[in-house]
Amino acid sequence: MDKNVCRFDRLGRVILATILLVVGYRNRNRTLGSLGFIAGSDLLATAVIQRCPVNSVLGIDTCGTE
Repeated sequence: MDKNVCRFDRLGRVILATILLVVGYRNRNRTLGSLGFIAGSDLLATAVIQRCPVNSVLGIDTCGTE
C-alpha cells in the first residue's frame, strides 16, 4: 500500500482530528457528538497510517515525489 497522505495534509488531519475528538467526547451523549468522535477517530487513523481510501478513490496524492 502506497502512502497518499503526507506533510501538511497529515498535520491538518491531526489538528482537525484532535478538535473533533475533544468536541465529540464532551458531547458524547448527543448524536452529533458521537458522529464527531467517529469522524475524528477516522481522521486520526488516516494520519497515522498515511493512507486515505477516499484520496485513493479520487486519485489525490499529497505526497508528490517523496
